[in-house]
This record gives sequence, C-alpha cells and structure tokens, in this order.
Amino acid sequence: MRKKVVCCFTLAVLLSVLPVQAVESIKLGAIFAKSGAAALANEDHFAGFRLAIKEINKAGGVLGRPLEGVEFDNRSEQIGARQAAQQAVKAGVVTVVGNSWSSHSLAAGPVLQEAKIVMLAPDSTNADVTGIGDYIFRSCFTDSLQGKVLARFAVNELHLKKAALMVDVKSDYSLGLAEFFKNTFTSMGGQIVDEQQYTHNQHNFAKQLEEIKKYNPEVLFIPGHDEAAFIARQAQKIGIDAVYLFGDGMDYASTIKKGVAKIKKGFFTNHWNSKVTSTQSQKFIASLEKEDTIKLSSGAALTYDSVYLLADAISRAGSTDPEGIRIALANTHNYRGVTGIFNFNAQGDPIKSVVLMEIKDGELLFYKELKP
Repeated sequence: MRKKVVCCFTLAVLLSVLPVQAVESIKLGAIFAKSGAAALANEDHFAGFRLAIKEINKAGGVLGRPLEGVEFDNRSEQIGARQAAQQAVKAGVVTVVGNSWSSHSLAAGPVLQEAKIVMLAPDSTNADVTGIGDYIFRSCFTDSLQGKVLARFAVNELHLKKAALMVDVKSDYSLGLAEFFKNTFTSMGGQIVDEQQYTHNQHNFAKQLEEIKKYNPEVLFIPGHDEAAFIARQAQKIGIDAVYLFGDGMDYASTIKKGVAKIKKGFFTNHWNSKVTSTQSQKFIASLEKEDTIKLSSGAALTYDSVYLLADAISRAGSTDPEGIRIALANTHNYRGVTGIFNFNAQGDPIKSVVLMEIKDGELLFYKELKP
C-alpha cells in the first residue's frame, strides 16, 4: 500500500512540472511605415493595432485563442510594401491590416491577393486599391466620395467657383483625389484656373505657388499628405488669399509639426473626430485616455476598427480559413465601429459617413458629419 501511495504522489509531481501545451495564437499582420516619410504618421496606426489586440485578448481572444500581432515595416516605399507583404505571407499571418498610403497598398495588395490572405486597409482611399481582387478591403471611404464632397461643399456652401490645385505627381492618392474633385467641381459650373505639380520630398514650392498666384484662385486644393500643410503655409506667405481645401491626408500627427497651426482658413475631410458622439467612439476615447502614448487620430481609430472587424469576421467564420474570413468580412452587416457603421459593397468598400473638419486661425474644429 505504501509503494502505491508513493507512486501516485510521484506521478502527480511529474504532471505538475510538465509544460502545458499553449493554445496556438492567431497571427494578424500589420503593414505600415516604421521608417521613411510616412513613419511619423503611421505611429498612430501601429498604436491602434496594438490597443485593439490588447483589448480583444483581455476579453478572451477569438475562437478561444489569443491574437498575435506581427508588425512589418514598409519603409514608406512601394517596393518596401511589396516586400513586407511577402514577409507577412512567410510569417503565416491569417489576415493583414494595412497599408496606410494608397501607393503602398497598391504595391502590397497583389501579393496578398495571390496568397489568398485578406488585407484590410485602414485609410488607403484610392479607388483602385480594392479593385486588386476579392481579398482586398478597406475600412475608409474612397477618394471618389471625398473628392465629390469637397467639390460640392466649395460650390454649394462656400459659393466659390475658381479653384487651383497642387498635386503630388508621384502619389496615387493625390492624383486620384484631384481628378475626382476636378470632375465634380467643373460639372457644377466651377473653373479650374491652374494646376501645378510637385513631389512629396520637395522643400520649396515657391515656383509653383507664384504661378498659381497669377490666377487669383478662390480655392486652393492640395490633396497631399503631411506636406500639404507646409505648402499651404508657403502659399499664405506669398499672398494667396484663398480657402484651402485638403483631403484626409491632412489628419496626421506630422501635419501639426509642418504648419497646420499657421493656416488661417481651410477645410479637410476626415474619417473620425473625437466630437463624434456614438457609444463606440466614446468608449474608444476612454480607452485612449488610459494609454498615454496614443493620440486621438483617425489613423488610430480606423486601424482599431480594422482589427475588430477582422476579429468579428474570424469569429463568424468559425475558423481561420482564408476563404471563410473573406466571405464573413464581405457579409459584414451594420457593424458599429468607432468610425461609423460598416456595410461593405461588392467592391470591398464600406458605405459610411464623411467628417468635415475646419481650420480657423490655426485651430482645428469639428465642422459637420456628412451622411452617405
């Protein structure tokens, strides 16, 4: 009898020290810039990604498994975005959140489409992004929508009819948004008096702006990223007295550094603002207040929504099967996120509201929310 008791005790001790097999995590990839021109702006995207994963895991994960965030640097380059997508495939991620800039998503998308891995781009607004294939989605409105909204706003509400443009010729985002604005503006009786071109890495825009000044425009539309505020600041310095219009590329942390505080009068489209009063928005703000390092930006909000949308799709699919996730995401119905209510169309684009922000003597103000 004594030997039997010792034997059982020994077995119990052995079982207690043997490693328990860990539950396999679900890998979600994030492709944004950690280096290069987009790095500062993309800090908020990575922060939103990490916060959402942290919250979901705290609530029990997805399908009883924890989410594991795997981050990749696209180096602010198209070739870097493509390589990051290839790295994500090799790492075994089941979905990807990213990229931010449209040109980066256009480079990464074909790799992920071929691998049949869902990519959900938080704020790549170029219309061609979701045209890559049925595994490519976005969480933001498109350039088509925001270009039309800005043009209609200029004509119908501001009653302005003469516009000039500054367009980044190396940016798919800038070129596409400019085209949609021009088409709508001219169809409503507006006139494009001049269009000048630049590249994102320029430091002096005086030559182009002096040319624009000759035409005395009422509106100067600058569909750029964080350089747009710097261009507007230079335009004001040389005496271009116009209302400055921008796309959602203005909503970056780095725009403050490059001169938003110096702009006298302007407006820009955005995906979210802390003045949005929905329950989801206020919950998100409360979460951010506990995380000192995360700013109240639409980049963080859209990325946060993207992670939750993918977690919801995986849960409804009941597995990490790529085709199942794709179908579940495509069939998302009335999902209430921080940045709005999500219903995807056949192209993989959400039908959602546009937030219009005002810049008044350097201060950023919530102007209105435009329903789709």
